[in-house]
Amino acid sequence: MSLILTKEWLKAAFIDLSSIEYLIEIEHLTSVVAFHSQQSIEKSLKALMVFKDQKIPRIHSLNKLFKLCENSIEISNQDLVNLLDSLYIESRYPGDMGLLPHGNPTIEDAQQFYNFANIIFNQTCKILKIERKDIEQKENMS
Repeated sequence: MSLILTKEWLKAAFIDLSSIEYLIEIEHLTSVVAFHSQQSIEKSLKALMVFKDQKIPRIHSLNKLFKLCENSIEISNQDLVNLLDSLYIESRYPGDMGLLPHGNPTIEDAQQFYNFANIIFNQTCKILKIERKDIEQKENMS
């Protein structure tokens, strides 16, 4: 187990969460909030995998990553995981930049994505016995 690498993954997840805080109320940037939410969850799960001495796959699918972590962390909202997965994949193509079937995510959608990313980040910190404030402080000192 590499505690340093684990904390680096968590720090990267925290940076995504911090970025969302600046964007969350800007309606035309809700797809960016969705992207950073997906990224924060992905990095949180990869932190958990490093801690458990699992090989980090070069994949971005939350569904696949949750499956690899299924004995360690619970998914509270599978529909949201599926939605974030589809938004992330779609955001790779400029014409579809993270669109829901009805268009851009709403601010309410963005808030839901952010809240879910926070839940996963906090669960990961709890499982790893790493205080969120320690990750936040490290980021402020960098």
